[in-house]
Amino acid sequence: MTAVDTHGVPLPDGASGTVVVPPPDGRPGTWAGAPSAVHRDGVFHLAYRLRRPEGEGRGYANVVARSTDGVSFGVVAVVDKDRFAAESLERPALVVTPEGRWRLYVSCATPGTKHWWVELLEADTPEGLATAPSTTVLPGDAGPGGWAVKDPVVQSHGGIWHLWASVHPLDDPDATDRMTTEHYSSPDGVAWTWAGTALRAEAGRWDSRGVRVSSVVDLGDRLVATYDGRASAAENWEERTGVALDGAAFGTFRIVGDGPAAQAPEPARAGAGLRYLDVVALPGGGYRLYYEVTRADGAHELRTEAVAARTDSPLVDAA
Repeated sequence: MTAVDTHGVPLPDGASGTVVVPPPDGRPGTWAGAPSAVHRDGVFHLAYRLRRPEGEGRGYANVVARSTDGVSFGVVAVVDKDRFAAESLERPALVVTPEGRWRLYVSCATPGTKHWWVELLEADTPEGLATAPSTTVLPGDAGPGGWAVKDPVVQSHGGIWHLWASVHPLDDPDATDRMTTEHYSSPDGVAWTWAGTALRAEAGRWDSRGVRVSSVVDLGDRLVATYDGRASAAENWEERTGVALDGAAFGTFRIVGDGPAAQAPEPARAGAGLRYLDVVALPGGGYRLYYEVTRADGAHELRTEAVAARTDSPLVDAA
């Protein structure tokens, strides 16, 4: 075990979380998770992905749900993969514009390929997202030597929109699980310009195969990030959570620590996955965390934890 300095980043312990959404059933490859949450006017809205195993539909829906306590949610909108003629859906990003409109950025897989792209739905209400028209905002590149783009994290800072997405090179068909996190900026959250690589893996580490920013947290004097990392293709779908501090340029991050900062408390037979952590700051201080975790039966469930604000940069043990 090694000690990881969390640098004040709120992290789950993985053991005290409450199940928000169970998987559709208890088989490996069946998931509920990849959350993106908004807390607004005392109400939580949560978007997440539902998935069946390979060969049975994979990521078949993004769901938007509402809660007053952040734990018990009622569904208000469902967006299924057929809407986009997609083979699978992955993590959505749920945001509210300064004008009060609701946006859902949806990760879509091109059938028969390893290519992914991102669509945008926009409506006056969360319920309206179910039937809102869609616009392609990050097409990726499905051609030879192209790339897949998915799992966006979207925020607005200083009147500029920022997006962090996992990007997978498609030049080697046997290694499309490799990933970096790329940073994009936009004046309106619709037309995006690539702003550079935000986070990249380093050889020889626990996260050397790929890194994916899962949440960007404003600590007041700086931005920090949590991210999903894996060491090999075998750990695909079982990533663990790391911490990255702000880098030299806005929107970039540098990895800290020699091991994961959070993982499943008792690694399941299928892995120790604790991934897609979303950190929601609360008005009175503290945070509510949402994340996807691997169960003992190999299925994944969506959990939440309430965490007090941290000022002492505590050390946690990690594998």
